[in-house]
Amino acid sequence: MEIVLSFAALLAGAGLAVQAGVNAAMARHAGRAEIAAIVNFGVGLVALVAWVVASRVRWPSAATLAEAPAWAWAGGLIGAFYVTAAVLIVPRLGLALTLGLSVAGQLVGALLLDRIGAFGLAARPMTSSRVAGVAMLIAALVLIRRG
Repeated sequence: MEIVLSFAALLAGAGLAVQAGVNAAMARHAGRAEIAAIVNFGVGLVALVAWVVASRVRWPSAATLAEAPAWAWAGGLIGAFYVTAAVLIVPRLGLALTLGLSVAGQLVGALLLDRIGAFGLAARPMTSSRVAGVAMLIAALVLIRRG
């Protein structure tokens, strides 16, 4: 099962590269990164609603959603920031460097959040090998930038 999940994660990551390029193209046509991000989220919203309706997924009640902690609602804001930032940065730094820096930021943040067991997830130690892995990625980014 772990190999299937790993492949799905790799595929999702590759999708981010495609998404960043597609969104940059939309921004060129729309004239603004924010408009491209709105199109991105609008199309995504329509696709997800269609999937949920077609799958006959039971919607939670408003009361159930209201019980979620306040920080759980921040995902949309973080996603909007990420998509808009990527749309602005990709044309200037290119896909590889932009996404590499994004992944490095994700991993640094993930190491810190794993360490404290944030968001109700199990705490995981910040081992020297995990830190070395992130350092190697940052070294790879230096090589990508030079290239």
